[in-house]
Amino acid sequence: MTELGYVEGKNLIVEARAAAGHYDRLPGFAKEIADLHPDAIVAEATPAIAAAQRATGTIPIVMAPATDPIGSGFIESFARPGGNITGVANMFGDLTAKSLEILHRVLPDAKMIAVLMSANPTHAQLYEVARNGAQTIGMHTAPFVAATPGDLDRAFLEIKQAKCDALYVLADPYRPKISELAAVNQIPAIYQYSVFVETAGGLMSYGPNIQAVIAHAADLLDKIFKGAVAAALPVEQPTEFELVLNLKTAKALGLTIPESVVLLADRVVE
Repeated sequence: MTELGYVEGKNLIVEARAAAGHYDRLPGFAKEIADLHPDAIVAEATPAIAAAQRATGTIPIVMAPATDPIGSGFIESFARPGGNITGVANMFGDLTAKSLEILHRVLPDAKMIAVLMSANPTHAQLYEVARNGAQTIGMHTAPFVAATPGDLDRAFLEIKQAKCDALYVLADPYRPKISELAAVNQIPAIYQYSVFVETAGGLMSYGPNIQAVIAHAADLLDKIFKGAVAAALPVEQPTEFELVLNLKTAKALGLTIPESVVLLADRVVE
C-alpha cells in the first residue's frame, strides 16, 4: 500500500485484529471491524474470510488469499465474483501433487507422510488431494490435526509415535512453532509458504510467491478505494511459484538434497 501512495495516519487508517490460530475468536473480531464501517476489509485465509462474510454483506472484502473461494461460497466465479468479496486465490490444491513429488525426490525412501492440518475448513479437502497425490508415487499419508497452536506439541508427539518419514504442512496463517518442532523431532518437512524456510529454518517449501499475492490484493484494495465495486473485480490467481530450500537445515537433518532438486530451486538458504 505504501508503494501505491498510502501513508498510515495520513490517507490510510488500519484497524487490525489477529486470531493467532484461534479461529473461535474470528466472529467477534469480524463484528468489531464491521461495526467500524470501514471502506474495505482485508481477510487472510478461509476462516477469516468466512467470518467477515457473515459479519457484512455490504462492506467490500478482499481475500488475501483464499484456497477455494468458489467452493467456500465466497464468490460466484473468478471472472465475476458477484457479491461484496474479491481478492486473490492461492491455488494450493493445484500445487499439492507437485509438492509431494519434490518431497519424494528429496526423500525417495519415504513411505509414510504426515499431513499437518488445523481447524481450517479447507484442510479436509486438501488432505484428500494430498492422499491421492501421494498414492500415485508410492507414498501413504496420515492426517494429524492441531486445531490451535496449543495443540502442536501433541500433534508432533503423535507424528513421532506414528514413525512418519516426513511432514507436509498445509498452509495457515504463519505458525513458527511448526518448524521449531519439526527440527526438535528431526522430521523433514515441506511447507506451502517460504517464510517457514527463510525465517524459521524449515527444510523446504513450494508454493506461490506470497509477496506477489499480497501485492495483487493491495492493487484490488486500491481500486476499491478509488470507486471500483468488488462484484466486478475479477479474483486473481498467482502466476509465480517458487521452490525454496534450506541446505543448512538439510545438513542438520543428515540429508543431502539431490543436485537436480537444488538446480530447480528459486532460492537456496545456505
